Amino acid sequence: MPGVGKTTIGKAAARRLGRQFLDFDQEIERRAGMEVREIFRLRGEDHFRSMEFALSEELSETGGMVLSPGGGWITQPKSVELLRSAGRIIYLRASPEAVARRLRRVETRPLLAGRDPVIALRELYQKRRALYETADTVLDTERLARQQLIAKVVELGSTTK
Repeated sequence: MPGVGKTTIGKAAARRLGRQFLDFDQEIERRAGMEVREIFRLRGEDHFRSMEFALSEELSETGGMVLSPGGGWITQPKSVELLRSAGRIIYLRASPEAVARRLRRVETRPLLAGRDPVIALRELYQKRRALYETADTVLDTERLARQQLIAKVVELGSTTK
């Protein structure tokens, strides 16, 4: 889900592991020369998902990184298959209500903008929950403190799959 801490936890874990970190949305924005919300507005979600897939394909051949794909990445089975074979998929779980409290700029999130964030997040969560639960590991961000989450990701990243 958006706002669960993928970037924050991922960056910290990558530092501790001595690995590169890559946030999918930031990389796609860099390559496209526009923000994700603009890609959605001008080219549509399908175009954005195709960019996510291309990035997944490219990264599946690059090992040793900590990656932070966007919340909708999990809806693309081929992308998931590519990266699952190259590493571990860790789901940082949080309730829609907790995510709504954490998000600062809802208007920058294309699937949430202009809507009640809690309702929109509940809908996204219901659509994606089963997919999220297929992760190799599920870490509950409401039960574990940030440092505990980072330590768990580091532990998982330091062992081979």
